[in-house]
Amino acid sequence: MWRDVELPVWFEVGTFIALTVLLLADLALITRRPHEPSVREASIWVTFYIALALVFGLVLLVVTNGEYATQFYAGWLTEYSLSVDNLFVFVIIMARFKVPRKLQQEVLMVGIIIALVLRGIFILLGAAVIERFVWVFFLFGAFLVYTAINLVRGHGEDEDYEENALIRRMKKVLPMTADFHGNKIRVSQGGKKLFTPMIVVFLALGTTDLLFALDSIPAIFGLTQESFIVFTANVFALMGLRQLYFLLGGLLKRLVYLSYGLAVILAFIGVKLILEAVHENQYPFLSDREPIESVPEIPIWLSLAVILGVLVIATVASLLKTRGQLTPAEGTAVDPQEQPTGEPGEPDAAVESEDRATRARRED
Repeated sequence: MWRDVELPVWFEVGTFIALTVLLLADLALITRRPHEPSVREASIWVTFYIALALVFGLVLLVVTNGEYATQFYAGWLTEYSLSVDNLFVFVIIMARFKVPRKLQQEVLMVGIIIALVLRGIFILLGAAVIERFVWVFFLFGAFLVYTAINLVRGHGEDEDYEENALIRRMKKVLPMTADFHGNKIRVSQGGKKLFTPMIVVFLALGTTDLLFALDSIPAIFGLTQESFIVFTANVFALMGLRQLYFLLGGLLKRLVYLSYGLAVILAFIGVKLILEAVHENQYPFLSDREPIESVPEIPIWLSLAVILGVLVIATVASLLKTRGQLTPAEGTAVDPQEQPTGEPGEPDAAVESEDRATRARRED
C-alpha cells in the first residue's frame, strides 16, 4: 500500500511552517478586529482557501507524483464535505451558548485550532496502528459502513448537540461569569478572577469536532495511509470552515440530501478498506501471507471520481428539492443575540425549536 516515492523532508517541514504561520496570522487578524463578516468577505476567504488547497495539490504533483496529489484531493474533498455537515452542529452550539455574532469568528477559529491539535494526535495514533496491523482496516471499514447505515436511517444526526462530560464538568467546577466579556477568557469581578463562557465554547467546538473525527479520520485513511497527506487534507478542510459558516447561513437547511451523499461516500470507502485488507491477506491469527491478487484494489482516481460525483449529485438534488421553500428571513444564520436571555449554555425554547427543525430536515 505504501508508495515508492517518498515525500521530501524539506517539503513536509516547509508545509507545516507555512500552514502554522497562516493559521496564526488568521487568528491575529480576527483578534484585532472582531466582527461578523459580510457575504462578500466570507466569499473571498472561502475562495482563497479552496484555491490554496487546489494549488497545494498541484505542488504535490510537481514535488512527488500524481498518486499523492490525487490522494490529497480525494481526502480533502471527503474531509471538506464532512465538515460542511458539521456546520449544523456549530450553528446550534453558537445559539445554545448565546455567542455574540461579532465574536463568532474568533470562537470558530480557536475551536478549529484545538480540533487540529487533537486530530493531529488522532492521526499519529491511527498511522502507528495501521503501520503494524493491516487487519485494522477491517475494523475501520466495518465502522464506516455502520456509520453510513445510521446516516440513512436517520440515527446519525450529528447536529443534535449534547454537551460531553468534560464540558459539563467544567461548567460545574470553574468559577464563571454569567455573560461574555468580549473575547476574554478570564476577567476580574469583585476582586475575584473568573472565567467567562468563552472558554467553555472553545472546548465545546474543539471536542465536538474530535467526535466528528471518529468518522472522518478512518475515512481518509481509506484513501491514503500517508500521515502527511491525511493531516494536510484535514488542515485545508478546516481552515475555510469558519468563513463557510457565515457564507452558507440558511443554505445549510437546504442541503437535505447531504447526509445521504455522505452515507454513500462513507460506505464506499468502508468497502474499499475491507477489499484492501483482504487483498493484503495479513491477519493476526496467521503468519505473513502473500497478497491475494484476485481481490481488486480500488484505484485512487476512481475514489476521487466517486466522491466528487456523489457530492455534486447530493448538492444539486438538495437545491432542486428545496427550491423556493425558504424565505429571506429563514435564509439567515441563527443570531444568538436575538435569543432570550439566560445563563450561557442553558437551552431555551428557540434553541429547542432549532433542534426540532434540524431533526425534521434529516427525516424529510
